[in-house]
Amino acid sequence: MDHVAVRPPECLGVHFIPAEYLPEGRDEYYLRNSQIPQPAPAWRQLRADELEQLVKNGNNAEDWDQLLVTDAFDPGRIKNCSFYGLVRIGRMRSGVLEHHDMQLPTGISNSFIVACDIGDDAAIHDVRYLAHYILGRRCILANIDEMHTTHYAKFGNGIVKDGEPEKVRVWLDVMNETGCRRILPFDGMIAADAYLWAKYRDDRRMLDRFQEITQQGFDSRRGYYGTVGDQCVIKNSRILKDVKIGPHCYIKGANKLKNLTIHSSPEEPSQIGEGVEMVNGIVGYGCHIFYGCKAVRFILGNNSNLKYGARLIHSFLGDNSTISCCEVLNNLIFPAHEQHHNNSFLIASVVMGQSNMAAGATIGSNHNSRANDNEVQAGRGFWPGLCTSIKHSCRFASFVLLAKGDYPCELDIPLPFSLLNNDVARDRLEVMPAYWWQHNMYALARNAWKFQNRDKRHQKKQHIEFDSLAPDTAEEMLSALHLLEIWTGRAALKKAGKSSAGKSDEAAAAKGRALLLDSPQGTWQLEVLGEHLEKSKRKALILRPYEGYQAYRQMLSYYAVKNLIGWMEAHPQADFAALRNALQGPRRTRWVNVGGQLMLEEDVNQLRADIGEGKLDGWEAIHGRYDRLWESYPLEKQKHAFATLCVLYGQSNLTKDQWTDALQNAASIQEVIRDRVYESRKKDFENPFRQATFRCPEEMQAALGTIEDNDFVKQVREDTERFKQAVCEITQRG
Repeated sequence: MDHVAVRPPECLGVHFIPAEYLPEGRDEYYLRNSQIPQPAPAWRQLRADELEQLVKNGNNAEDWDQLLVTDAFDPGRIKNCSFYGLVRIGRMRSGVLEHHDMQLPTGISNSFIVACDIGDDAAIHDVRYLAHYILGRRCILANIDEMHTTHYAKFGNGIVKDGEPEKVRVWLDVMNETGCRRILPFDGMIAADAYLWAKYRDDRRMLDRFQEITQQGFDSRRGYYGTVGDQCVIKNSRILKDVKIGPHCYIKGANKLKNLTIHSSPEEPSQIGEGVEMVNGIVGYGCHIFYGCKAVRFILGNNSNLKYGARLIHSFLGDNSTISCCEVLNNLIFPAHEQHHNNSFLIASVVMGQSNMAAGATIGSNHNSRANDNEVQAGRGFWPGLCTSIKHSCRFASFVLLAKGDYPCELDIPLPFSLLNNDVARDRLEVMPAYWWQHNMYALARNAWKFQNRDKRHQKKQHIEFDSLAPDTAEEMLSALHLLEIWTGRAALKKAGKSSAGKSDEAAAAKGRALLLDSPQGTWQLEVLGEHLEKSKRKALILRPYEGYQAYRQMLSYYAVKNLIGWMEAHPQADFAALRNALQGPRRTRWVNVGGQLMLEEDVNQLRADIGEGKLDGWEAIHGRYDRLWESYPLEKQKHAFATLCVLYGQSNLTKDQWTDALQNAASIQEVIRDRVYESRKKDFENPFRQATFRCPEEMQAALGTIEDNDFVKQVREDTERFKQAVCEITQRG
């Protein structure tokens, strides 16, 4: 077969759909015509004077009868162009289009156009090859090498067209390099979809249905044209092939865009900048991709960014995320992920959102394995510090902070909000439970506010739990309390010269509980060791177990009362008896973070069963189920909060006195939060090394302000007063 084939000249611009895929009685434009916004323009053929002026202006066409225009057509605005196939031009009147100080006259010049529909008042200049596209109104296309659509275009969706072999289907190999968790990308996919598909690999019926409904959800017929929405600007770019572009999108200096859907809207315009190369993917609304980024086989969620040479490959990046200067391969990343700096590396992981990757972080080295089939699973708020290196396979609870270090072995850290440290000098792993609550309250309290404030999405299809204290982290803390009791009890038995061999976990837990609840001095001399935290024989030391235990109880109490106050405020006539009657019941302990949305495990299992049985017949129906679960989530969270408070009081139900005590305790905890937010931020202003870069206190104050000027500190103080007032009012209800 010839590498470069020779065709008859009359074939250019015609027979876009191969004859074997053209339905009987249809012409090659039947799908193109269905894509035209209705009502369609009143196109007509050229008048003799218009044709004469077009020829004088250096234009040519294979068949002038195939060039259609509207009555509002100025032939003087078309210069030095070649037209092939059916080309239809909308209103073309004298004017100038301006975008970011660039001004171009309406019209078409120095361009080669094949079988396109061009919207009203377009400015198309120096486009060397434009084929099989439908352009919206007031679009600017300038200095483009190649922009065309094939008859088998899929626009980034993981489908096959009629007559195509299965091997051409595009998959994303998320969470694992081997492809054993692969998913099909599709327009409209959110992180929840990707997680269900990638995680539950043993649910064969659900996986088969996912592939079926994805294939069925998109038209497999050949012959769809690429589209460019109204008021798009595409300039100084090289290759755009099989790309569907939403309105108000801005593309400048891109190297290659192929097989993509790029969502954009007037409210959430997307932008793609210099040196970008993107192949086989979906770009969400309001995204920004700039400065040499590479993305191959990917999905980019709404309001997310790639910057400064970032590489995103075989990965799903959730909403409200930013990756710059980094390499990210084979990952499923939930919303609100931040990863910056040139030497960060993330591979074969599921990162469950609200995460931050520091410079030099190397997450997912395969040094501990003979193969590349391992994974990292990190809960919400995962934060590996500067120059952190961990190996496959690892699992982390929510809000685990890794101190700088090369962690030599696989890790399984079930203690949320903890600080992890690799103590090389003592050859041990150190874990400080509830570190965030005790030592960095400013960052923890600011967490939910920060992510809510950065959520600029107009289309919030992926529901996200931003609060760090939620049912998932509450359950992790309750499990952590039990582990601390067991480990402390065993340490106490060992110090007393008694072997813990043969003793049950509950016997050790009872011993540890007594110490952790009432005898802080009894824990100070204990060497409390964690179990099964690291795949090694060295010690895993629990630092300050008493303080961590008490902090977890504070956090749980605050979580519970805060949510119960929410219920009381929604029911202004209710008293404690009404609260108890509405919310009492067994604690539902198993929660799943599905792409950022928390769901009860039983609801996830029912969802999976309904998908497998065909009760949910498409992605729209599945997303509708997510929406209904989100609507019921606040009440389920409040029920969980009530049950959690019962656990803390050691009761199957609460008494009125206990409720009053919990309210007063929560008010005190809110004051602790206020004070610790202030104190943890104040350290930055009092740090003498930070002060050293300023020649005097006045310069520092002028540059940084004061702790009293800090907006978040002020907000927490106001929140504290409101919280205390709410406690007072609810206490008075009885």
